[in-house]
Amino acid sequence: MRGASQAKWVVAAVAVALAATACGSGSSSSSDGAANAAGTFSYQSTEPQHPLQPANAMEVGGGRVVKNLFRGLVDYDPADGKLRNQVADKIETTDAQHYTVTLKSGWTFHDGTPVTAASFVDAWNWSANTKNDQINSNWFSDIAGYDAVHPEKGDPTADKMSGLKVVDDTHFTIDLTAPVSYFQYKLGYTAFSPLPKSFFADPAKAGENPVGNGPYKFVSWEHNKAVTLAAYDKYAGSDKPKNGGIVFKNYSQAEAAYKDLVSDNLDVLDQVDPSDLASYKNDLGDRAVDQPMGGITSIAFAMYQDAWKSVDKAKVRQGLSMAIDRETITKTVLNGSRAAADAWVAPGVAGYKKGACGEACTFNPEQAKKLITEGGGVPNNKLTITYNADGGHKDWVDAVCNSIRQSTGVECVGDAKPDFKSARDVIDGHKVESLMRSAWQQDYPLNANFLRDIYGTGASANDSLYSSPAFDKLAKEADAAADVTKTTELYAQAEAQLAKDMPSIPLWYYKVNSGWSKKVQNVKFDSFGDPVFTQVEVKK
Repeated sequence: MRGASQAKWVVAAVAVALAATACGSGSSSSSDGAANAAGTFSYQSTEPQHPLQPANAMEVGGGRVVKNLFRGLVDYDPADGKLRNQVADKIETTDAQHYTVTLKSGWTFHDGTPVTAASFVDAWNWSANTKNDQINSNWFSDIAGYDAVHPEKGDPTADKMSGLKVVDDTHFTIDLTAPVSYFQYKLGYTAFSPLPKSFFADPAKAGENPVGNGPYKFVSWEHNKAVTLAAYDKYAGSDKPKNGGIVFKNYSQAEAAYKDLVSDNLDVLDQVDPSDLASYKNDLGDRAVDQPMGGITSIAFAMYQDAWKSVDKAKVRQGLSMAIDRETITKTVLNGSRAAADAWVAPGVAGYKKGACGEACTFNPEQAKKLITEGGGVPNNKLTITYNADGGHKDWVDAVCNSIRQSTGVECVGDAKPDFKSARDVIDGHKVESLMRSAWQQDYPLNANFLRDIYGTGASANDSLYSSPAFDKLAKEADAAADVTKTTELYAQAEAQLAKDMPSIPLWYYKVNSGWSKKVQNVKFDSFGDPVFTQVEVKK
């Protein structure tokens, strides 16, 4: 999942790897005060980029809202990161290609209608269809018949994927085009949520006034200000809310959110802004959070621009990476809140390979200049880095540019857009001149999510439009592996191709640097970097 003010998205012996991604927790004691089950709390957010439809939310501004409105077949236990069933009673397969899904009874949508097998099959077929313009449509590409509803060119030749069949209200089958050893882990992503019948009558209206099946129901969306949700009293999941609802409160400046938190006008923070990192632990005391999470910040090249398409430019890209002093920037500008990246996959994720970036992620100004010269130089000897100004990124963008300028003589400046949505519109429109901020928060804890889902040809998060037949071949082999362990090994080989091509420059790994107000308690964060929203308690 793309990050707004932070990082969007399974495993080496599955149990071991998922345990390795288990979250730490910055939690308050529930003995601090009596909880108010009816009380709502506020959370720092950004304006959703798209309508609130499950397959149309990739960035965290909309993604976190959708994640609370809907529940799919499975999700991840925030206590240990392990896969757990939600609407699914069981998902069975003998070959990782053909699946039979059995649903639990008793689940309902917020309009009172039942969640059935057709709720999933109809939702997935609609979301995959190219006519419906869903940003996460390619998440369904493993399913047989996807190419008929989402052809590379032209109109769909079908409105249903042949690999989905409803058996009865509580059973359906899934056939994939080939085995995918970790497919059940992908099913935890919100794109695979069910939809009620009312959605299909008016999808646009449903995007503004969504009806889900999750722990919270929709109340209101005051654009550019807030999205408000209320606890759903008939929620059938295992993670029933301990509060009355959430207000996702928009902030155009991260510094303003922090000031509101300190003054108890905001209850839970997304991330501490750079200017307050040095003091937030003293300000908040035991309400401060500092823990690892599965996320990474990179800067990606606009590989669709002619200036960056040349094979020789790989040397230039590698040289620019060597020109960045990650260690100094993370320790000073970012006050130790990040860890210098040495790979494209975050530590703690199954398949992470330390040092996968090689020498390109080691600060070496002399070698940087040499490679840039050998590769023909930076076009016009100038770079820009496109980013959103509302996320507290200016300081580190300036620091990265200063490091490149001082190390190589290449001019580098930040290209700030006023807010996250504005930046995404430029990036999605493929209008970036040279480099763009590219942050990723895991959707599922497997290296495939950091590799195929960002760098695969045609992947929905492939903002740079990077395309490598060698990378795609290795990714395809990894997906077809007999087990998850082999899958992660093959994806590590695909990551080595990124080191050769350098379509992006890994910068640093995220931590959760956050906190909460005196009005709430039992605040914990999962390995995705999100608060465990349902567990937050509002004091009386």
